[in-house]
Amino acid sequence: MTNVVKISIRHLVEHVFRSGSIESGGFRSANPLTDGTKAHQKIQKTYKKDDQKEVYLKAEIPFENINIHVDGRCDGLLFQEDGSVIVDEIKSTSHALGTITEETYPVHWAQAVFYAYIYALDHELAAMTIQLTYMQVKTEEQKQFQRTMTLTELEDFVMEVVSEYANYAKAKTQHITDRNTCSKELVFPYGVYRDGQRKLAGSVYKTILDKKVLFAKASTGIGKTISTIFPAVKSIGEGNLQRIFYLTAKTITRTAAEEAFQLLIDNGLEMKVVTITAKDKICFQEETICTAEHCPFAEGYYDRINGAILDIFENESLMSRTVIEAYARKHRVCPFEFSLDLAYTADAVICDYNYIFDPRVSLKRLIEDQKKQAVLLVDEAHNLVDRAREMYSAVLFKSAFLQVQKEYKDINGAVAKAAKAVNVCLAEKRTQENIVEKQLDEDLAVLVEKFTAVAEEELVQTPESNQLLVDTYFAASTFAKICRLYDKRFVSYVEVDKNEVMMKLLCLDPSHLLQQMGKGFRSKVFFSATLTPADYYKNLLGGTKDDYVLSIPSPFVHENVEILVKPLSTRYRDREQTLLPMVQFILDALQKYEGNFIIFFPSYNYMNKAFEVFKTEAPDVKTIVQETGMSEELREDFLTAFKANANERIVGFAVLGGVFSEGVDLKGDRLSGVMVVGVGLPQIGFERDIIKDYFTNEGHNGFDYAYVYPGMNKVLQAGGRLIRSEDDQGTIVLIDDRFLQPKYQKLFPEEWRQYRVV
Repeated sequence: MTNVVKISIRHLVEHVFRSGSIESGGFRSANPLTDGTKAHQKIQKTYKKDDQKEVYLKAEIPFENINIHVDGRCDGLLFQEDGSVIVDEIKSTSHALGTITEETYPVHWAQAVFYAYIYALDHELAAMTIQLTYMQVKTEEQKQFQRTMTLTELEDFVMEVVSEYANYAKAKTQHITDRNTCSKELVFPYGVYRDGQRKLAGSVYKTILDKKVLFAKASTGIGKTISTIFPAVKSIGEGNLQRIFYLTAKTITRTAAEEAFQLLIDNGLEMKVVTITAKDKICFQEETICTAEHCPFAEGYYDRINGAILDIFENESLMSRTVIEAYARKHRVCPFEFSLDLAYTADAVICDYNYIFDPRVSLKRLIEDQKKQAVLLVDEAHNLVDRAREMYSAVLFKSAFLQVQKEYKDINGAVAKAAKAVNVCLAEKRTQENIVEKQLDEDLAVLVEKFTAVAEEELVQTPESNQLLVDTYFAASTFAKICRLYDKRFVSYVEVDKNEVMMKLLCLDPSHLLQQMGKGFRSKVFFSATLTPADYYKNLLGGTKDDYVLSIPSPFVHENVEILVKPLSTRYRDREQTLLPMVQFILDALQKYEGNFIIFFPSYNYMNKAFEVFKTEAPDVKTIVQETGMSEELREDFLTAFKANANERIVGFAVLGGVFSEGVDLKGDRLSGVMVVGVGLPQIGFERDIIKDYFTNEGHNGFDYAYVYPGMNKVLQAGGRLIRSEDDQGTIVLIDDRFLQPKYQKLFPEEWRQYRVV
């Protein structure tokens, strides 16, 4: 049987010819695609009338038992008077052209040779001339190289490249055959579904089949992870999908996804699953400086990466952080870049939201055809609203540009001048009347673009530049990107503190940009236990009237959980006078109810004050307290302190909306009760009030959008830590008089409605 492999010419030659080292943190153009397009258009305008541009070419190349389908778009075909044809491959660069020789980029020659071979074959030409045209994007200076090759020479070259790629292609095609067969035959790993679980799994499958978007609220403990992954895997077996992206905001939920895939693999699934870990967490070096001089794992990375990919691909299924680190050390490659390269070959990718939705770090090599065959499974989707606002917002500080201006005055006049221009523009903001503007400051946007251009040139030519310029460049580059996204859903605002001026572009409504960044994927599934109210999340996550919406109640009997409401004010102005009565109530409740408890507070400050009083009143109770910036090891220590069937109870103090209020699974006797202090409202502040005013003007309840819904989401998530399985029982205590108001009670899940007022 002949297996078919489809690959673009560019990706094929990059696989075979990429070589050398990772160079520092991406000092490429802030807008490389536009620069490249401009360079192409500039050169293509010089073509003669009969010359052709952007010519689509494709071919089938048989090799042993595989048939490789290649395609690509040739930049130019230039027809000469003597009947010969020149293939023109255009490349733009921010480097000086003097640094580029005929031998600098073999991958560019290889790409052009493939185009020449296909064209010569299709048109029965005995020979072709290949031309590389380089343009310097700033100066528009050009440099050209030419080679003439016979059809035989072209064919020999192409077959040599294909043979280099063949080992990986064979492994990949065999894997896809095995994967599709076993995915189709795979059965649900638990034998029987919990109540509601089959409905969720069926809805996910139908969403993928129908190429739709699903918003699913499925109560805590239903088994959402396996109920979304399993139908996606079955869809691969049915030929409806090729790839799964499981997106999440927290390490703990990434682990749950890994465990679900591992369970399926243990049950016979053949699938390659990759977890992407943030660069600063997985980097082997003390300082994350991605240059050959500073890092042995960056030096020569591209010379070794193909061997590393083939090795791990042939020997591993679940490529978690520890597995990737082991192979990265074995092959001496950067573990972060290794995980990104693996993401393009894997069947399933577990990663943070930003790899899909953030325009600064997304997996940019995902072409449209791959997206059409992929599903996004967005876990804990309620978190995506505020995360997206962060992704699509940007900040500049005047002080950084002033410092660059001073430091580069005698080093690089152009950098100093550009920094000064931004500094002066920001300084003028101190005197403006309106600190909030609905319109983008176009003058500042232009100055920031100019600064990124000259700073980039300096960084490309002198990679050893100081950290100040690096940091300021990236801040400016991000700001410039967000300027290009700016529309009516943004505001700009200024904060002045003595000599410092902070300018922020604030994304108020991320729905449109989430829609744009998620465009092209076959299906998207947004799921959480707390997508309440549904319209709020659907609006802000880019939903449309055609999307599917699903709500599944808790599968567990309501009698397993007792809900208590203590009407005590925890408003900021009342906290001092209610602190002692609140702690006394907590102690009374702990005397009445046995087992381990976690008490969630709206802030660290409030939690610490309550803890001090608690320890004074009950010094013998064993406690553990969440701290700011806890390492993963300390987080693990916090959770392992909650033991089942322990002789001594433990009471945990934690923060609402923090790492322990979501995605934590303390089953059975490990957790007997949860207390939530306050309704979780974000702190009243400048930004939140801007968001409130925006949504009020849009015809919504602005206070609910900015404060109530995000706050109650934290409460519901914290309460959801308690009942995780059919056998779990316990008590949820809600401490705040506002829990008795209809506004908040409307947001209670069904199983909380039978509460008792204490």
